[in-house]
Amino acid sequence: MRSSAGPAAGGRSRWTRVLRTPLGLAATVLTVAVLALAVLGPVLWGTGAEAVDTDNILAQPSGEHWAGTDNLGRDILLRVLVASRLSIVLALLAVAIAVVVGLLLGSAPFLVGRRPGRLLSAAVNIAVAFPGLLLALFFAVVFGVGATGAVLAIGFAGAPAFARLTQTLVAGVAARDYVSAARVAGVGRVRILFRHVLPNIAEPLVVNATIGAGNALLSFAGLSFLGLGVQSPSYDWGQLLYDGIGAIYVNAAAALAPGAAVLVAGLGFNLFGESVAKALGIGTRATRVERVRGPEPRAGDGAATPSDVVLDVRDLEVTVPGAAGPVRPVRGVTFEVRRGEAIGIVGESGSGKSLTALAVTRLVDDACRVDATRLELLGHDLRAADTAVRRRLLGTSLAMVFQDPMTSFNPARRVGGQLAEVATHHQGMSRRAALARAVDRLRSVRIGDAAARARQYPHEFSGGMRQRAMIGMGLMGTPALIVADEPTTALDVTVQRQVLDLLATIRAADAAALVLISHDVAVVGEVCDRVLVMYAGRIVEDLPATDLASAALHPYTRALVAAVPDMATDLTEPLATIPGRPVDPANVPPGCAYADRCPLADARCRTEDPPLATTPAGPAGVVERADHRVACWHAGEPFPADRDTDELVESP
Repeated sequence: MRSSAGPAAGGRSRWTRVLRTPLGLAATVLTVAVLALAVLGPVLWGTGAEAVDTDNILAQPSGEHWAGTDNLGRDILLRVLVASRLSIVLALLAVAIAVVVGLLLGSAPFLVGRRPGRLLSAAVNIAVAFPGLLLALFFAVVFGVGATGAVLAIGFAGAPAFARLTQTLVAGVAARDYVSAARVAGVGRVRILFRHVLPNIAEPLVVNATIGAGNALLSFAGLSFLGLGVQSPSYDWGQLLYDGIGAIYVNAAAALAPGAAVLVAGLGFNLFGESVAKALGIGTRATRVERVRGPEPRAGDGAATPSDVVLDVRDLEVTVPGAAGPVRPVRGVTFEVRRGEAIGIVGESGSGKSLTALAVTRLVDDACRVDATRLELLGHDLRAADTAVRRRLLGTSLAMVFQDPMTSFNPARRVGGQLAEVATHHQGMSRRAALARAVDRLRSVRIGDAAARARQYPHEFSGGMRQRAMIGMGLMGTPALIVADEPTTALDVTVQRQVLDLLATIRAADAAALVLISHDVAVVGEVCDRVLVMYAGRIVEDLPATDLASAALHPYTRALVAAVPDMATDLTEPLATIPGRPVDPANVPPGCAYADRCPLADARCRTEDPPLATTPAGPAGVVERADHRVACWHAGEPFPADRDTDELVESP
């Protein structure tokens, strides 16, 4: 049964658990006491700390002056208590500067692109290599002696480490599917950073900022001790420590009191940071999305083209950087998807299926290069420069269903708010109207109690519910094309059937085209109208789904089908696999890439790469069909007499 407690209750329970631990309780009490001292110290003891008593100059500790007096007869302990405000305020200001500058430097590579980002990352890495105190001394000389210069010096000295942490965290979150989904929806990088990236790295950033406060306090005391920080007549713990060292042989307490204050306050902040790491949750309140309207669409924008072709791909190639030079994991892929049609793409891992889908949806990494003689969605050239019209087209006419719904949703935001963002960003809806549509879309994908579910976070959904909610996000617009990349992975067979039935229902109701990527040949053969078989980055066979089990022509396709167990499979025998290993995209051999694994391969197969074309009638008895293309010199030929169909595969 679902608990009625909200995120606030969860946060209270986490804090309660931390406060019950000795370390958490001690750190919290100590930090609160230090902050209270900073607020109340000058108010309670400010007058006494400034009182000059020439009759008690350099007095020893006593009942009246617990830490003795200085060279003007002023009470040292009271001055330590009063100095807490200036010491802590200046340390917190330095931490704030370090956090702001670190966030800017750490987030810049995500915002400015790959090449400028590398230069910034290199500069940050060089700065991190220097000790923090050395940087602080350098900046103290640059900014000048005094409290202001010391704050800037410590702030800028702490920024590189914070920037390095931010870079690492941002890079990890930026690779998540929900960030890719925001990009395909046309959301700008700045908005993605503040809405999707920073909320999900808030916990380690806050923890390190809290710990950084303790380090800044120690650094600031060190600069003041060296005479580079606070100057007279103002005073902080570092200056009091310097004064106390001069009289340490007369009155040791004069140095011990400010030293102990620095130690206790720094320890409190550091321990509190460790406690925050356990207590801080990642839930954040979704902020209102500003209504963004792109230019009004021209006639035909986002509407059906005169042809019923939804997606037209010609000679698609994807090139990625490799250790030994550029690698082409997708090579010359050509296909088209018509309105209401379901296309399945199958093949082993590494065959280029998912990368083809990412290239079509413009979600490949910035380091990848996508080339094609034609790449059009509803007649719009996806190779053209990014514009508001194209972003709106991708955000409303294309739905992407990712493999892992847990990484496809932003864990820091409620599900309803994430769905509503599509409508507010691309359709100009108000927040209330967009949330209402989000509830309606959740209901349309068969999620019960949709209004309540819309207020929940992704982790409160089951795996099947998250996948259906991801499909519902795609339906926030009016998708003409749904690209589903392994949508049933890690789901049990019952939920798999529900998801596939849902996709089929949506396709039938809205005449949406479907591109289904899967390892499951049986599922693709059942759900799709046409099947594209990929191997080593290219399509080796394009055939009707009804022919997949009985009329496949390419040896690789026949081996894939033979490797799928069915009700007639002999349970006493081990499951079969295709012999050999898939081709390394960085080392594709000449000729047919499948030749080394194919029982029909000859010398021609190892030197000439067969084109994807309609196979004419020949000695093998293959009948020419316009809807069946294959890339093989021996398409449909029977296997050698000593090799039957079952021997296309080998036992593991």
